Amino acid sequence: MPGYRDLARDTEFRALFVAHAVSVAGDQFARVALTVHVYDRTASTGLTALTYALTFLPDLVGGPLLSGLADRFARKDVMVTADLVRAALLLAMVIPAMPLWLLAAVLVLVQLAGAPHGAARAALLPQILPDQRYPLGQAVLSTVTQVAQVAGFVGGGALVALLGPGPVLIADAVTFLLAALLTGVFLLDRPAPRGTHARAWPADLVGGARLVWGDRRLRALVALACVSGFYIAGEALAAPYSAQLGAGPAGVGLIFGAYAAGAAVGMLLVARLDHQRQLRLMPWLAIAACAALVPAATRPGLALSVTLFALSGAASAYHLVANTTFIRAVPDSSRGQAFGLAVTALRVSQGLGVALAGLAAERLAAHLVVAAAGALGVLAAGGAALVWWVSGSRPNASR
Repeated sequence: MPGYRDLARDTEFRALFVAHAVSVAGDQFARVALTVHVYDRTASTGLTALTYALTFLPDLVGGPLLSGLADRFARKDVMVTADLVRAALLLAMVIPAMPLWLLAAVLVLVQLAGAPHGAARAALLPQILPDQRYPLGQAVLSTVTQVAQVAGFVGGGALVALLGPGPVLIADAVTFLLAALLTGVFLLDRPAPRGTHARAWPADLVGGARLVWGDRRLRALVALACVSGFYIAGEALAAPYSAQLGAGPAGVGLIFGAYAAGAAVGMLLVARLDHQRQLRLMPWLAIAACAALVPAATRPGLALSVTLFALSGAASAYHLVANTTFIRAVPDSSRGQAFGLAVTALRVSQGLGVALAGLAAERLAAHLVVAAAGALGVLAAGGAALVWWVSGSRPNASR
């Protein structure tokens, strides 16, 4: 079985890896700049969580309507164009005296431009790694996403405090320009997919929806992915949770870091298992990702809390299995649209989870909200697992 060293020798994958890492880290810079401003101006946990949730909601539109671009045009071109558009929008946000609401609106546009980029990358990866390296490559990209997010949050917070939001937004734009350069230079030119099921936007959307909804296994995989809308409560309430423990900003960093470290280790371990074992573990890991948060009801200390969050992050590695199984089960000509619809469901569930957790924390202690979200998540994950088991545990053959 190929290992991670085989990935390092692939020029295309190396370029994709670096481009993805720098753009994800840079993307967190903009999120930090806005959320810090909102909390400083309002001191409201709810508004801060809602601002963070705002970065998830554009997928409600971008996923269905824009992801199909990855099935109509060469996917490399889609990725480069999306990165250049995001860089231009971020530079526009540096205009002096721009109101906070307008900055948030432009950030939404940045997230919208990310929808076709993500769909193109997901659809292109099986072509770059057409063999058994694909699950390993997906694990590495998912892991670097977690690490880059934490690095972006921590580094973005320090940069905002030191330089202010303007230079931070410029730094974010530079990361997208670098990603566009790496993608354009090192990825091979491949034509647009053949045999796309539809060309008109409405028909394209309907066709993708029928494809996903008409397959029981695909529906079950999307349902399992949406369970993250429950266990994301720990991340959403990291600041007030840490404040309750008297840990301050250092505790916030530990909570985010615990999730990321747990997820990184979990995905790297799960990726080494054979596919059938991954499929058997997937629903149980979804349940465990939520169950790990239930002991937060006892208001444990910082060390135990960080351990719980790390366990939740490790169990969330089931997303790797759900993702690779989903992509392989969808025809190449429809992968972009189908992936966009799945991401829409995922991001909306996460955005709602973040927003509701923030609102609940206005009335209840953060640790109780986290525990309640975990308990509700166990029920939801159990239901999604039943759907998966009823649909059959073997994935559709790749088409």
